[in-house]
Amino acid sequence: MIEVRNLHKAFGAVKAVDGVGFSARDGEITGLLGPNGAGKTTTLRMLYTLMKPDCGQVLVDGVDAATDPLSVRRALGVLPDARGLYKRLTARENIEYFARLHGLDEAMLWARHDALVDALEMRDILDRRTEGFSQGQRVKTAIARALIHDPRNVILDEPTNGLDVMATRGLRRFMQQLKAEGRCVLFSSHIMQEVAALCDRIVVIAHGRVVADATPDALRVQTGEANLEEAFVKVIGTDEGLAA
Repeated sequence: MIEVRNLHKAFGAVKAVDGVGFSARDGEITGLLGPNGAGKTTTLRMLYTLMKPDCGQVLVDGVDAATDPLSVRRALGVLPDARGLYKRLTARENIEYFARLHGLDEAMLWARHDALVDALEMRDILDRRTEGFSQGQRVKTAIARALIHDPRNVILDEPTNGLDVMATRGLRRFMQQLKAEGRCVLFSSHIMQEVAALCDRIVVIAHGRVVADATPDALRVQTGEANLEEAFVKVIGTDEGLAA
């Protein structure tokens, strides 16, 4: 479970995050939405300890990220906005390298490796260098690398960005599998069809603050809109949300 309490982050005079708070629960997929510049990416970076908040608290399975960031990193599997693969390594080598950084023994390493490779349907690309991979192949490799240590909490920043239809469908199935395993899944997206299909709860950030935190159905009722995209536009208070 990921808990965010009253997070603040400013860059000079600009308040990027201004009191954000929400919970992402185990066995659920929580969507984090917002227009460009809303503070969404800054919030995610504070969650996975890449950035320190000015004040506020991040708890992962009850562990405070400020006091024990190493334990929090071990409890998280993160697909960041920059995929960051080592291009001269094969997909298998990228995954194995991260497994060894996490200190996995041989038996656990290869058991997790094989389970992820099959779940992500990526056995055909394992021994190719990642340089020249398609966007979908890069995302699959980055996700396998992020989850090799079997974390209970998963953060995915726009995982389907740039993917074709079949790769997107495969990734959605994988996210639903993570949920079925009882993991906490938090993902950022601006594709409303995807959010409607996957999310148990939706957290909407605008102007650095949470402006909605509800189930998709409750958000529709709250806004009086049958269409989730229209509901999103109404809660952020501007049509500019469509460009996010």
